[in-house]
Amino acid sequence: MKVGIIGGGAAGLFASFSVKEHHPDAQVTVFEKSDKLLSKVKISGGGRCNVTHACFKSNQLSKFYPRGEKFLKKAFNVFNTKDTVEWFRDRGVELHTESDNRMFPVTNDSQTIIDCFMREAKMKGVEIVKKAPVVSLVNTNHGVELVLKNSVCQFDYVIIASGGSPKLRGFDWLTKLGHSIVNPLPSLFTFNMPNESVTSLMGLVVANATVRIQASKLSYSGPVLITHWGMSGPAILKLSAWGARYLHDQNYQFKIQVNWLSIKSEVEVLNLLLAKDSSIRKKKICNANPFGLPNRMWVYLLSKVDIDGDLPWFELPKKKMNRLINVLLNDVYSVSGKTTFKEEFVTSGGVDLKEVEVSSMQSKVCKNIYFAGEVLNIDGITGGFNFQSAWTTAYIAGKLNP
Repeated sequence: MKVGIIGGGAAGLFASFSVKEHHPDAQVTVFEKSDKLLSKVKISGGGRCNVTHACFKSNQLSKFYPRGEKFLKKAFNVFNTKDTVEWFRDRGVELHTESDNRMFPVTNDSQTIIDCFMREAKMKGVEIVKKAPVVSLVNTNHGVELVLKNSVCQFDYVIIASGGSPKLRGFDWLTKLGHSIVNPLPSLFTFNMPNESVTSLMGLVVANATVRIQASKLSYSGPVLITHWGMSGPAILKLSAWGARYLHDQNYQFKIQVNWLSIKSEVEVLNLLLAKDSSIRKKKICNANPFGLPNRMWVYLLSKVDIDGDLPWFELPKKKMNRLINVLLNDVYSVSGKTTFKEEFVTSGGVDLKEVEVSSMQSKVCKNIYFAGEVLNIDGITGGFNFQSAWTTAYIAGKLNP
């Protein structure tokens, strides 16, 4: 049995291992269009590789995917986080869990994962061909013809793990097979704020803010990073994933409301101030920050509402106190555009899941063709979820179930 796999990334190589596990005698060839394998694995998690996320219940894990939740809920019953951890452990790679439940190799080096995959490919006898872009696929009575630039290869089965594409035309070769493509859009991106002075605080992190997109129900809590172009960090990236299509429809022109304290009500803030009144009332407002915000952010917010930081707390007029509380809980910024990073960030969109059999990852349109990874209309928020969906779909595809 001959199996061709399109794509030398995380999903493609993991699918090749699954094929060899379930069909040891199969001849498996992986075709990678570039001269590099596992490029996203290399740079993921700041070069540490965020392998997966420590969430071990399938119905909970699937909720971290803005696109593909129902599909993955079923798929995770076959291969999930627990299976991922065990797969790597069986090959000598231990993972550790960080405080936010992201999981990395204990070496904190993505090269550990790459080396593991290269060893596995060699041991399993997987053939890898680089600089081999696939031009088209042809479904025949005898299997699948894989058309390269200078040759044609015949396979019994083909697994497509070619990754996402920022442009719809990148999927043309799949539409020619009869597949429907959900229009690809950026899913993880940062917010540009060219007209906001908050960018002067670049490099500053607020550990737990809540960011809401005005005129929508979209909001997310977590760390916010101020950059020289706007805002980034987990809260922003996760919000961009959930709002990918809505924000595209707004042409990336919208307003956000930031609650820097993640405290829900003004009454709670007042009570917190009253509780600390005796210890701070005679101190200068700029030096006595009762909310644990970074000092530069505290001073910035005071100036934003025209509060003299040299005033002692007990001299702060009630009207200005109300303005301060309002800016802490409802700080508004205008967003104009987005920034994505070509290598690391994912796209929503891809092959319509209605045309893929979840139990096998086989195409419902073309017999003997399977899908795995980001080529599918699946995307998760940041935190190891996109790799987990890659491992899961690739493992199932590699079974080559009819």
